[in-house]
Amino acid sequence: MSVQLNWLRTFVTVYRLGSFTKAAHRLGISQPAVTHQIRNLEKEMGRPLFERLPHGTQPTPAADGLLREVQGPVDALGQAVQRSLGNEVAHRPLYIGGPVELTTTRLIPSVSDLVAEGMQFRFRFGLAEELLTDLGAGELDLVLSTIRPRSRGISATPLVDEEFVLLASAELAARIPCDQLATEGPSVLDGVPLISYAESLPIIRRYWRTVFDTVPVVTPAVVVPDLRGALAAVRSSAGISILPTYLCAEEMASGDVVPLLQPEVPPINTFYLAVRQGELSHPQLALLHGHLLMKGQLWT
Repeated sequence: MSVQLNWLRTFVTVYRLGSFTKAAHRLGISQPAVTHQIRNLEKEMGRPLFERLPHGTQPTPAADGLLREVQGPVDALGQAVQRSLGNEVAHRPLYIGGPVELTTTRLIPSVSDLVAEGMQFRFRFGLAEELLTDLGAGELDLVLSTIRPRSRGISATPLVDEEFVLLASAELAARIPCDQLATEGPSVLDGVPLISYAESLPIIRRYWRTVFDTVPVVTPAVVVPDLRGALAAVRSSAGISILPTYLCAEEMASGDVVPLLQPEVPPINTFYLAVRQGELSHPQLALLHGHLLMKGQLWT
């Protein structure tokens, strides 16, 4: 038995809608046919893809991984078929929300070819919670979220993981006994100015708990609510900070900033593409969604 394309299309639809019954209605096939296709795919994969619940389904980690690989190509193929049949994509601006740093450095450059094809976009920056609220209210079409949405009516697809690193400028790092960090912990950094995204040290607290199994008990020297500003402060030797590697890859490659520690398991955070359930039937949104899933594999 080999995996068939219609199994993958059915799998993607069940994942998005969270229901075999809804997927059958959307695809125009019977529910037993949906069940049969998913069971065949699970047999081929050698692991369950959905946990059957009294009211719908819950995807397994195996389903999350499979969706990351196949959803983009399945959507893109569907759009190619529509275009070959002469179905024009309805043109209206798509409203996209996300964190300012990843949206400006990765997402916006990734859609330039779609803009060249005539698609229109409107971007909004903000925190995940407020953007997801706007998504649920219909004010946004898609959100690049730093948290997995739990609201009813919103589906999310894992897109990319960001890895965090403890950084200093080369000049400042030379004055820090970095070789002692792994054995003595953050006490080695006492007296070194700390640069944070917020007063509450959200990113730094997560790194401290994951790597040092403790929480920071310091007041930041600099607070800048934009990770690009925090990177600029680190480059200028104003202090140390925790930043995602995608944001500072060029600076690390050039030696302007250097990692102070390289833990075996660095802290990561997963970004999700969040949309309202059922909205991926909109051709433009489905095209963008699939496009970003393919592009997202190149972001790290």
